[in-house]
Amino acid sequence: MIDIHYIYHSCFAVETDTALLVYDYWKDCEDNRLHTLIDNRGDKQLYFIVSHFHEDHFNPEILDFSDAKLLVSYDTSKRRHIKPPEATVVLRPTDIYEDELIRLNALRSTDVGIASLVTLSDGTTIYHAGDNNNWYFPENEEEHIRCTLDEMEGMFMSNLREVRAITKSVDYVMFPVDPRLNGEMLRGVCQWLQQVHTGHFYPMHCWGRWDEVYNGLEKLLDLFPETEFDCTSGKESKEEPIFLE
Repeated sequence: MIDIHYIYHSCFAVETDTALLVYDYWKDCEDNRLHTLIDNRGDKQLYFIVSHFHEDHFNPEILDFSDAKLLVSYDTSKRRHIKPPEATVVLRPTDIYEDELIRLNALRSTDVGIASLVTLSDGTTIYHAGDNNNWYFPENEEEHIRCTLDEMEGMFMSNLREVRAITKSVDYVMFPVDPRLNGEMLRGVCQWLQQVHTGHFYPMHCWGRWDEVYNGLEKLLDLFPETEFDCTSGKESKEEPIFLE
């Protein structure tokens, strides 16, 4: 059994028979779904996985759960002052964390921190990108990225090759679909789907602008028929749109 629960922005709770994995918790959704899942998890092991230190990916509340395992990126450890033993492990790209329930490969990001590829004991694979994406901002380029568009694209494609060196197929993928990229919103998404066979795709980092995101993803349904796209969870969360400069 595996259930993917969209929570807010880039936060997901992944529920298995033996574990509850919470990625990039920032805020709970309107119905307090995350806290309900945590309270009702029984004897399932709770994990908090933090891809990087940015405010929209981190909530210090994770430190309040004494029975949770905290798997945090190196920059989160430094900037949020979370070190072992509070942190179960501090992860840099290429690091591997493994226990009796999961194996986590920490992978590179085109932004700070890490992406993560988790393999469950039954072989199920879960990829959470964090802020790994092709941040291709052709408009106001210099305001958003510290490199050229060609350099950004090169970094992202290199990161995809790193994933493919481990696996060419992932069961569940959580990936940024950011409307701030305007006409290039789906650039990184398509490059990922062309390189990595994806069973289920979940958009995130959408700033509540779900109409734009889902209208875009509809264009991909025929291009990638073997992938099941989640086109409902965001609207169901009643997340208010945020428009950032």
